[in-house]
Amino acid sequence: MAGIISVSRTDLAQRRQKLRRQRQMKIIQAIWRTFAITGLAGGLVWVAIQPVWMLKAPKQIVMKSGNKLLSDQTTQSLLMLSYPQSLWRIEPSAIANSLKKQPTIAQAIVRRRLFPPGLIIEIQERVPVAVTQTSGNNKVIIGLLDASGAWMPLEKYTSLNPTKKLPNLRVIGSPKQYCSYWTQLHEAVSRSSVKVMEINCQNPTNLILKTELGNVHLGVPGPQLPEQIKVLAQMRPLATKFNSGQIEYIDLKNPEYPLVQMNQKDQKLTPKIPKNI
Repeated sequence: MAGIISVSRTDLAQRRQKLRRQRQMKIIQAIWRTFAITGLAGGLVWVAIQPVWMLKAPKQIVMKSGNKLLSDQTTQSLLMLSYPQSLWRIEPSAIANSLKKQPTIAQAIVRRRLFPPGLIIEIQERVPVAVTQTSGNNKVIIGLLDASGAWMPLEKYTSLNPTKKLPNLRVIGSPKQYCSYWTQLHEAVSRSSVKVMEINCQNPTNLILKTELGNVHLGVPGPQLPEQIKVLAQMRPLATKFNSGQIEYIDLKNPEYPLVQMNQKDQKLTPKIPKNI
């Protein structure tokens, strides 16, 4: 019995000694790990504060594809950066957010470039497709619309793009009156073979287009807009049969039964749409 107790005590002593060595090794490893991390962090800080990681001039900013309307110089003027400046003090997300606040910019991505040091900026511009005219408070407000329906002040756009030509299409009415269907309408109108010069949205019960064939009444805007514009394209041969002054308006409120209202009193014509169109 005494032999068994003696062996057990020896075994326990060896185990304690082994555990003690393991704890000592863990402490040593932790100390070395701390020194290594501290050294690495210190090295990174030292590298970061070196003069090479400085933004010294606008030429270190690379503008990627996407700025077709805004020149590189104009875009760089919107960054509000001072030179020289540490590359690590610059916050790319803050710059991107400030760019997206510009009415002419839809999206912006800003990234640091380490080799060589600089910034990479990608922007997606708002390309105007129509000039808007809104009346209110005894004044007329002129603006611009892009294909998605985003509105931008005319003055802001022209100040950044003084040489750019404005769109030929004009939209009359408050944005609230056409924002819900603008994307669908613009897509249909832009694809139509009939030229549309003006879209009048002032009457919520009757959308009116000014076209090369004359005024076109579409009624309350709805899901039938693409079909209405399609039927309008099929009526293009009317331009060869009648002078623009003879047609008072074209009624496409029901695209299945288009009507042409002539200037002569109470005279209506149901056009015969060519089947080969």
